[in-house]
Amino acid sequence: MGHKKLIRFEAIKTFPNVLQYPQGMQGKWGDFFENSNGITLELACGKGEYTVALAKQYPGRNFIGVDLKGNRIWAGAKKCLEEGIKNAAFLRTQIEKIADYFTPGEVQEIWITFPDPQLRLSRAKKRLTHPRFLRLYQQVLAPGGLIHLKTDSPDLYRFTKLVAGIYELPVLEDYDNVYAQQDIADELKIKTYYESLDIAGSNSVHYLKFRLPAQLPLEKDDQLKQLMHEPAVD
Repeated sequence: MGHKKLIRFEAIKTFPNVLQYPQGMQGKWGDFFENSNGITLELACGKGEYTVALAKQYPGRNFIGVDLKGNRIWAGAKKCLEEGIKNAAFLRTQIEKIADYFTPGEVQEIWITFPDPQLRLSRAKKRLTHPRFLRLYQQVLAPGGLIHLKTDSPDLYRFTKLVAGIYELPVLEDYDNVYAQQDIADELKIKTYYESLDIAGSNSVHYLKFRLPAQLPLEKDDQLKQLMHEPAVD
């Protein structure tokens, strides 16, 4: 591990707005933030640009960036401390463990911003909009809770639309190219470090906002698997 990473890992141990694999936090976030405001998660938050920016835009809500890599979390957490942003925090853990930290209904919204699209079919279950993960989110989201996906990967965008169609997820907004729209919400204008890299080389940013129903029927998993292996038709 590089010297800079070691320094940052040591630093976040002292940050009051960073929790690393905390115990007993289910139902206790109101005590942590000292208010009863709704909670929004940013999953795979990286440097936390969305967590920080959303916290500034919506001071009456609480935001938690979730990521495993502490050296990345350090950037967003430090910015919050320097700017006195009290309604943002960071949780260092695996996303697969998210239900260990929240009670059912404790989270109102989830943002997934520029995640690894996991392009190989053999890694499809690692995509953060795969039903495997959506079922985890159901365990913490309030009924009708929102999921936001913002990505530069056309493959992940199309995959998520496929999932939404098969499982009948209510899609509220669907932009094939966010910045081609004449009028977009301020929260969609937030740009992350990874967005600026345009790793997918698509020159477009895709966005989906949808709700999770109470159940994702297990019998539809086979239909998803079959359609994923079928060649695309133009």
